[in-house]
Amino acid sequence: MAAFDLAACVALMNDLTTVAAQAAAAILQSHREALRLKADGSPVTAADEAAEKVICEGLKSLAPGVPIISEEQAASRKAGLPGDRSAAYFLVDPLDGTREFIAGRNEFTVNIALVTAGAPKIGVIAAPAFDVTWRGIVGHGADRTAPGERAFWAAIHTRPRPRKPVVMVSRSHLDPNTRDYLEALPQKVTETCGSSIKFCRIAEGAADLYPRLGPTHDWDVAAGHAIVAAAGGAVTAPDGSPLIYGTGDLLIPYFVATGDPRMT
Repeated sequence: MAAFDLAACVALMNDLTTVAAQAAAAILQSHREALRLKADGSPVTAADEAAEKVICEGLKSLAPGVPIISEEQAASRKAGLPGDRSAAYFLVDPLDGTREFIAGRNEFTVNIALVTAGAPKIGVIAAPAFDVTWRGIVGHGADRTAPGERAFWAAIHTRPRPRKPVVMVSRSHLDPNTRDYLEALPQKVTETCGSSIKFCRIAEGAADLYPRLGPTHDWDVAAGHAIVAAAGGAVTAPDGSPLIYGTGDLLIPYFVATGDPRMT
């Protein structure tokens, strides 16, 4: 895996897909009520904890030597980043869109990414309520399932930006800087959505742009970043420079995901 042989990456992605499906099942079997609030005020449910347990156990079995940084564990203790910045590690958000989950909406996901040399390499995102999974290997391609058809994977690709782009907007985290950015776009269609599904809409060619100009954590971005890049798009800082993963606070200060890298 250190050399990222393509066959090994494909095999690992298939295994990660299975783990994500198991976590999705655990979420659907859990109650939606908040158990507690974290220090930042964000809620935690039994579903978050059940999904994290399934994922961490699965990853430890698949790749015992690869560190795991998961949202709920990072909130309670030191994240455990590898000392070697070129080393591989997993980034996990066991339930992205907890607020949507509690509110009874279906826009929540399971996010698993493999990061190496400071950049996501493999991403898997499962949307339990929609029974859809998106995944990709950077440099190799991306695909997705249709509801009820897990045995069938259809390749997905981003699209050239149209005259009136579809811009994905966060349902719960629309900050003032992002609002200003959106107002400056002359022609657009906005689509409001929770969780990392916004990345997936770009990767499958249904949307064109997703700006987030406020800070968010590494695990919120990495899987979607990998899938968008694998499908032909890009996720960068607003000035086009690469995102930096693995900082001490595990925060991405801002990003813009685009389906058409020529338009960054």
